[in-house]
Amino acid sequence: MADEVDAVVARMQSRLDALEPAQEPLREFLGTYRRTTLAVGAAVDQGLFEDPAWVERWDVAFAELYLTALDQHLSGGTPSRPWRLAFDAPADLPALRLVLLGINAHVNYDLPQALLAVITDDDFRDPVLMGRRRRDHERIDGVLAARVAAEDTELASRSARSLLDRALQPLNRVASKRFLREARLKVWHNTTELQAARLAGPTAYDERLAELEVLSAARIADLLAPGQVLLRLAVAGFGVVLPPPG
Repeated sequence: MADEVDAVVARMQSRLDALEPAQEPLREFLGTYRRTTLAVGAAVDQGLFEDPAWVERWDVAFAELYLTALDQHLSGGTPSRPWRLAFDAPADLPALRLVLLGINAHVNYDLPQALLAVITDDDFRDPVLMGRRRRDHERIDGVLAARVAAEDTELASRSARSLLDRALQPLNRVASKRFLREARLKVWHNTTELQAARLAGPTAYDERLAELEVLSAARIADLLAPGQVLLRLAVAGFGVVLPPPG
């Protein structure tokens, strides 16, 4: 893996090692994200992407948003509302729910910002380049899909599951792949909406980002509702969509 990706993974491990007993719920998403980052780095090494250097920059920019939010929380600061709700969730939630709260904040809220951090205004005016960017964005789905079974097994080892949960495990894995793909498509839409706002100026961008923050925070209620959450997300969707401006 690239040195910068290695450095991000090392920082994640250092945060894991430093967690105190009262902070154990934070371990669920942090551990999952560390393993996923390793998988993306391996996919880069294997030549899965059209522009591996760009994917590495994007992967690092994406991780930085999470690590910044985590460090704010650990130091008593105030991260964005989606992260604040994820970090302050009840400690007795099942591991799966804790991971989903992190995915919501990181994918629905952070990912469009990470894409804008590594796609310039000039890039957006180049349709050939943007085609490559979007295809590499979509190729991440393959990396995530390959991780679903392993992550499901990892979470199951640390969280009791009912007989019904075990019976539904194959469907839940299919559902996970489906909602992650659906959310990624919506992320691309939200990225283009934020780009239009960026062109309009800082005030317009801040207003649209605030809308995305509200939409992402509102997803928390669905993730905490009782029932089979993965099957519900596969049907109702996981991602959020910025409406037309104004």
